[in-house]
Amino acid sequence: MTDSTTLSALSSALAEAVARAAPAIVSVHSHRLRASGFVWKPGLIVTADEALADEGEVEIQLSDGSRRQATVAGRDHTTDIALLRIDGDIAPVKLSANIPALGSLAVVVAADSGAPTARLGMVSLSGAAWRSMRGGEIDARVELDVRLRHSQQGGLALNAEGDAFGMAVLGPRRVLTIPTSTIERVAAQLERSGRIPRGYLGLGMQPIRLDDGIGAMVMNVDKDGPSAAAGIRQGDVIIAVNDERLSGVRALSRSLGPKSVGTVVDVTVRRGGEPLHVRVTIGERPEA
Repeated sequence: MTDSTTLSALSSALAEAVARAAPAIVSVHSHRLRASGFVWKPGLIVTADEALADEGEVEIQLSDGSRRQATVAGRDHTTDIALLRIDGDIAPVKLSANIPALGSLAVVVAADSGAPTARLGMVSLSGAAWRSMRGGEIDARVELDVRLRHSQQGGLALNAEGDAFGMAVLGPRRVLTIPTSTIERVAAQLERSGRIPRGYLGLGMQPIRLDDGIGAMVMNVDKDGPSAAAGIRQGDVIIAVNDERLSGVRALSRSLGPKSVGTVVDVTVRRGGEPLHVRVTIGERPEA
């Protein structure tokens, strides 16, 4: 097979993959923000939470140019997944659990005013599960070497066979994908309850540097929260949790994922310079 024939076959395969996915791709308009999304289940759209306005009406524009009003069924800031509900029975896209290998070709199929768009790139990083800066559990770290406009966030990332392996979002200085396994897990929870439970200590904390490491100064305590019930006070300095030294306030916050709710942790604090152990039952963060 000649080089030109090989390229032609690859081009045709990619075009066919985009054409198969395109009917399930939509534009998401919220306030002054524009994003893309895809039909996850009939009547349910997944989009990038970061690209969705915090208030106001949400409108979906389909590939045929028609528009429909949507309601927010749920959103999770920590994994960048939002779920929208619309009337209609548009066929959903089929998601694949396969994580692409480093160097694989990838196509992001998104939308611009309802019209499908496509961007070609490659997988520049394919790694293990990780935790986002907001504490979300992402099942694999997949980065793409591709340029995206803000309106293309929430589009589908396809491999060369046309399998949808994740949702493309804009991360700091790179394009990330939220893997389909994370989407399935989070979207299912959002469909059931509209939110993802997160752990809650009921503390406002400020990082401070100690002679022997990092601590978290307790600046305020929710009087109805779990830490107040356990006896933690304003002015205490948290230095360890379950005998592990604190690495920072942000790391502590990230550890309060869904699985932490209801667990009991041993919190080591310094009060008046003396160490004190307090057992805290992690609560569920109240809705904002």
